[in-house]
Amino acid sequence: MLEGSEVSRLLDILGNRNRRRIIELLRQKPCFVTEISERLVLSPKAVIEHLQLMEREEILISCQDERRRKYYYLSHDINVIVNLQKQDGVTLPSVEENQRTRFTRNIEAFRRMVRARDELLDNLEQLEREIESRFTEVVRMRGGFVTDDGDMEIILALSHADLMLVELDEVSSLSTDELKQRLGNLIRMGVVERINDRYRIRGTHGE
Repeated sequence: MLEGSEVSRLLDILGNRNRRRIIELLRQKPCFVTEISERLVLSPKAVIEHLQLMEREEILISCQDERRRKYYYLSHDINVIVNLQKQDGVTLPSVEENQRTRFTRNIEAFRRMVRARDELLDNLEQLEREIESRFTEVVRMRGGFVTDDGDMEIILALSHADLMLVELDEVSSLSTDELKQRLGNLIRMGVVERINDRYRIRGTHGE
C-alpha cells in the first residue's frame, strides 16, 4: 500500500498524457527510445525526458542489449483505482443569486474549453494519420536515396528536431562510427545538412 505522499507523486507523474501513452506501450513489450518516438510520434528528446523521470521514480527499468540499444520496461504493473463512496445525510448549502450566476458562467466556460479540447484532439488524430501516411510513402520511395532502416532511423530522429551528434548517438541504436558514416552519406545525397554542430533534414530549396 502506498503512502499518501507516494500516491500524490504517482498521480502527478501519470497526469501527463504522453507518460501514460509510454506506459501503455511498455505494457506490451520493452522498447528503446527510437521505437517509442516512432510509435507515439514524439520527439526523441521529449521521450528521453519522460523516460528519465519515470526511471528516477522507479516506475521503469532500463538495460542495454549487445548492440548498445537501451531498452525500457515497466518495473511494476500500474493500476490506479479510484473508489467514490456516496455520503448519506449531506445537504448542499443554499446558493445565493450571484453565486449561481458565477456557477453557470463557470459551467459555460468549462463547456467551451472541453469542446475546444475535443476539437484539438480530433485535429491531432487527423494529423497523426497524415503523418503515418506520409511516413509510409517516404519508406516506399526510399530506394535509391537511403540504404536501409539505419538511415530511416536517422531521418526519423531529425524529423522531430535538429540534433547534435551526441544527441543522435543517445537516441540511435547505431554505433557512433556507423552514425558518422551514415550522416556523411546522407549529407552527400542532399538529404541531411550540417549547420554548425547540428544536423537537420535538408529543405527542398536548401539555404
